[in-house]
Amino acid sequence: MKIYFAGSIRGGRSDADLYHRLIACMKRTDTVLTEHVGDLHLQESTEDPDIYAQDTAWLRESDLVIAECSCPSLGVGYELAYAERFGKPVHIFCRKGIHLSAMLTGDPYFRIYSYEDEAELYPLLDQILKKAREA
Repeated sequence: MKIYFAGSIRGGRSDADLYHRLIACMKRTDTVLTEHVGDLHLQESTEDPDIYAQDTAWLRESDLVIAECSCPSLGVGYELAYAERFGKPVHIFCRKGIHLSAMLTGDPYFRIYSYEDEAELYPLLDQILKKAREA
C-alpha cells in the first residue's frame, strides 16, 4: 500500500521527531511516499513548482493519507483538500488541546483522532492500515 504522510514542514518542525517515528512504523508494512517529511535534517533545495508537482503526483498515486496536524500548516491543509478531491481516505491525528480548523473538523469526510500520548497512536495506526489493506 502507498501512503502519503502529511506533516508540517514550513509551518514548523517541532513535531519532526514524531513524524520520523510514525513513518518508521508505517514503513514496516507499507511504502511511505513522503518519508522525507520525517527527515530530522530536512533541507529544502527543490523549487516550489517542483515540490507542488511531486506532492500532487504522490497524492494521486497514494492509497491512503495519514496526517499529523498538531502543528498548523497551510500546506498540509491544502494536501488534505486535494486528497479529498481525489477520493483518497484521510486520517488525521492531533494532540488533545489543539484546536483544529473547522474546515477539517466540520468536514465529515475526514477521520480525526485526538490523542494525549504518542503511545496511543501506534495501535490506532496499525488498525487503520490493517482496515485499509482489507478494503
